[in-house]
Amino acid sequence: MRFLLLLGVLMSSTSIFADQYQELYQKAGWPQQQIHFAGAVKQTQLRYQDTLPSAIYQALVNNSNQRFAAQAMHQRAQQALRQHLNSPTPALAFFESSIGQKVRAAEVAASSPEQLQRYAAGLPEINADATRRLLIRHLANAIPASQAGAEVTLALGSVAADSLSQMLPGLMGSEQANALLNTQRQRLITEISANIDNSLLHVYQSLSDAELEEFVTFAQSPEGQAYYKAALKTLEASLRQS
Repeated sequence: MRFLLLLGVLMSSTSIFADQYQELYQKAGWPQQQIHFAGAVKQTQLRYQDTLPSAIYQALVNNSNQRFAAQAMHQRAQQALRQHLNSPTPALAFFESSIGQKVRAAEVAASSPEQLQRYAAGLPEINADATRRLLIRHLANAIPASQAGAEVTLALGSVAADSLSQMLPGLMGSEQANALLNTQRQRLITEISANIDNSLLHVYQSLSDAELEEFVTFAQSPEGQAYYKAALKTLEASLRQS
């Protein structure tokens, strides 16, 4: 009887774990971030509407809509999260906590279309004392914020590039294109990193010093590092051409 009970638990553990991955995906705010990204794609498309020939513009819209289709992005992201995060339990516990909920709310709010439009010309300089700046510096070292920002920027920039490549096949070889992409990625990471402390001060300004310290503690922990490494892989997968 005990053997059968143990076998039943083992057989059901995979589905339970899969549910935890799905729950983590939801609790960490990935679906809301994807909605905001879809809005950014739409705005990027509109910027080219009056400057491109109609055929190229329609190719741009069709290609980007296909590449960044919501369901496909969710599927790629969730598969990557399961692949790169051995256990979702510690990160899920964090994002279910009161501080984790505040972190998610701050991140989702910062990526909203309203906020992006409001600070399109750049973020204002945030005044903070030495203690808070030190906490933010620790956080910047613990989470891949600059890398994530670079990936999103590259994805939005590719909206036009992908369509141009389709209209003019052979314009650039795959090796040359990859080399250019890596160069652009490193340039963007350097640019974003130069102002990352002020950006994080802006994003997490609703957190108290004590809450920010708790967030830093999680981000620096082995469990937090495992999650944020997987999170970057998850973001990259969601934005990848399917």
